[in-house]
Amino acid sequence: MNESGEVRNTVILGSGCAGLTAAIYAARANLKPLVLEGHEPGGQLSITTLVENFPGWPEGIQGPELIENMKKQATRFGAELCMGHLTSVDLLRTPFELTVGRDVIRTRSIIIASGASARWLGLASEKALIGFGVSSCATCDGFFTSGKQIAVIGGGDSAMEEALFLTRFATKVTLINRSEVFRASRIMLERAMAHPQIEFLANTVVEEVLGVGERGVRGLRLLNRKTGEHSELPVEFMFLGIGHEPNACMFKGQIDLDDDGYIKTEHNVFTTRQGVQLHGIYACGDVQDRRYRQAITAAGTGCMASLEVEKYLEESGV
Repeated sequence: MNESGEVRNTVILGSGCAGLTAAIYAARANLKPLVLEGHEPGGQLSITTLVENFPGWPEGIQGPELIENMKKQATRFGAELCMGHLTSVDLLRTPFELTVGRDVIRTRSIIIASGASARWLGLASEKALIGFGVSSCATCDGFFTSGKQIAVIGGGDSAMEEALFLTRFATKVTLINRSEVFRASRIMLERAMAHPQIEFLANTVVEEVLGVGERGVRGLRLLNRKTGEHSELPVEFMFLGIGHEPNACMFKGQIDLDDDGYIKTEHNVFTTRQGVQLHGIYACGDVQDRRYRQAITAAGTGCMASLEVEKYLEESGV
């Protein structure tokens, strides 16, 4: 990819559900969008197995297949997909300038769809079993835990919410926290502690997720940080409830981020800088959505962002 003074109509940063939906709409509007696939092409769906809650797939569809279908749909209408991710960005001049490796891309508008990455424990066994019993999304995968014993890792509100939600399906939820103190709000902690299906393990860390050879979680090897005691917990699923990291650090200081690094938006799509609307830049998907984080909501905001770009460019006389 060598840019030679050309000014793009729009560049989409990210190739998950939000970015690819934006690409489909922008391409059908004849905007010839360029999609930078980012450091994790396909987003979180690329490491997801069966997706059963995306409309139109009554039997479910594999996450990578859904992403591949969206890519084909986008390129069919004229979207250009490019491997690589942003190394620097200048949003203070127009056209905006994006640096990708040695290339500088100039564009009249930008759709930021860079997503958010789940925080993981960093274990090799955990990584090997993502999509095979290890998950960071209770809403996505809770249904598969019906009648099973499972574990949730974390001590904040996210972990309590995940654990409470999963009691709808699992027979027992063990909530594992590395500290003696749980960071969750009092009301969430009390609600979880009062639930008969939730058991708490404090001062405990996961050393290994068991079941790599069987391609399915069979248990957890645990360490009690206070006593030094090792133990094994028989579970069939492990959910991470330790939060997400929005992939927005590249834009810090140029657009408004909240305290956790998510892009602040108005009506889901407009980004602002110090309370002033920054024209021509839009955000969609998990990089601006800390609440829902679903494939279908990401796709919806991707559609909205693309329609806003089309409207903006038309009003700008492009």
